[in-house]
Amino acid sequence: MRFLFPILANRMVVLLLFIVNLLGTIYGYIWYKPQFDVTPTKFLPFVPDSPTASLFFTIVLFAFLIKKNWPFIEALAIVTLFKYGVWAVVMNILTLIVTGYLPWQGYMLIISHGSMAIEGLLYSPFYRIKLKHIVLAAIWTLHNDVIDYVFMQFPKYGALDVYAREIGYFTFWLSVLSLGLAYYFSARKNSLKLNIWNN
Repeated sequence: MRFLFPILANRMVVLLLFIVNLLGTIYGYIWYKPQFDVTPTKFLPFVPDSPTASLFFTIVLFAFLIKKNWPFIEALAIVTLFKYGVWAVVMNILTLIVTGYLPWQGYMLIISHGSMAIEGLLYSPFYRIKLKHIVLAAIWTLHNDVIDYVFMQFPKYGALDVYAREIGYFTFWLSVLSLGLAYYFSARKNSLKLNIWNN
């Protein structure tokens, strides 16, 4: 695992990931446009879950490029990248199981969102997150779950709508797992800490 850290810290790798995540974020917001059109304005900030997660990470990568750490954004990034990365992978696999069919976009989403979940964890040694940042990220993340599954603003997978309660339950515990991983990899006393701008 440690052999990856010099690669991850390479400025050109960080720049490449910044560009890829920026483009993915833009595409993600475009993908959500049909849901934006039917969403009340007050809920709009909480609807585009995955592109907002990649936006957080894009901001983190930008901060690395200018030799900065922004811990609150780092906490939001690691938590939401893992949560919504895994969530989208699971939802697309469930769609395939329920319907027996998944369009090519679904397979693309599995690959891209699986990568989201992994990249957030891979960069955890370079974050400067403390427990207070995890707490703030928890408020955002769990509040988002309430908006999604109490006010029913979660991303729409038509074939899975009948399982909304079960998906909401799964999502809550996925949030808890994501927060726990963020703490373990970034905020606990003995977590590995590396500097990205010394490379």
